Amino acid sequence: MGAHTGTVDLGDGTLSYEERGRGRPVVFLHAGGMTRAMWDEQFTRFAREHRVIRYDARGSGDSSNPPSPPGLYSHYEDLEKLLDALDVDHPVLVGCSFGSRVFLDFAVAYPGRAAGLFLSSPGISGMEFHDPHILALLAEQAEAAQAGDGERVLECLLRMWVDGPHRSPSDVEPAVRKFCHDMVVENFVKGHAAPDLGVELGAIRRVAEVRDPALVVTGDLDSTDIFAVADLVDRQAAHARRARVPGAAHMVNLEQPARFDELLRKFVRTC
Repeated sequence: MGAHTGTVDLGDGTLSYEERGRGRPVVFLHAGGMTRAMWDEQFTRFAREHRVIRYDARGSGDSSNPPSPPGLYSHYEDLEKLLDALDVDHPVLVGCSFGSRVFLDFAVAYPGRAAGLFLSSPGISGMEFHDPHILALLAEQAEAAQAGDGERVLECLLRMWVDGPHRSPSDVEPAVRKFCHDMVVENFVKGHAAPDLGVELGAIRRVAEVRDPALVVTGDLDSTDIFAVADLVDRQAAHARRARVPGAAHMVNLEQPARFDELLRKFVRTC
């Protein structure tokens, strides 16, 4: 069965999505700056046994930009509207970074609506950065943005969230780095600015309210800030477990797809 592509009207914007397959619903949300294309492999493989849905958040891919003035919407409510529009009941939510951040807010706002949370390289609303590697690159990125140096801005993003603090660009699989580069460029070409977080719930202070089953997955080459979020969720969410994947930084599903898929397949079976 081929994929169906559609849009959901949010009232003040649209979400673009794809779905394929039948069975238990599994919903994928990308990392910040990326698009739903980052799930190409998982979208194809998991559709053999499940109803899989992937979508572009506002400000990404084929979805509309956030409303103006910004801050009058929330990504977790956008997700709720998507699930309602597609008549999705108790999905397993699979996020990377920003996607995990949205799903944690969703779990706080709509307890029991999800069957489970598969949180890869999780961010969380209310978090702050402390990793010296990330702080240095954020400062360099801000300087490059002020100078109008778009290529340097993009390179800082890749060094933070693809290479990670323990590798140089040459240590990363070139195809993975190029794929991420091209997704960011695609967003720029389509008129999307830097990712906008919208209204959030400060889930970093509300993790104990997350009652859904959760598996928190991190690559062992990622930032200490991501490890801190993963550890927090593992400690405070009642039904959370932790898994570490060697040989990957932030983009675990792209760098170690076999191990990522194995963990996800087992998790979906237990939800």
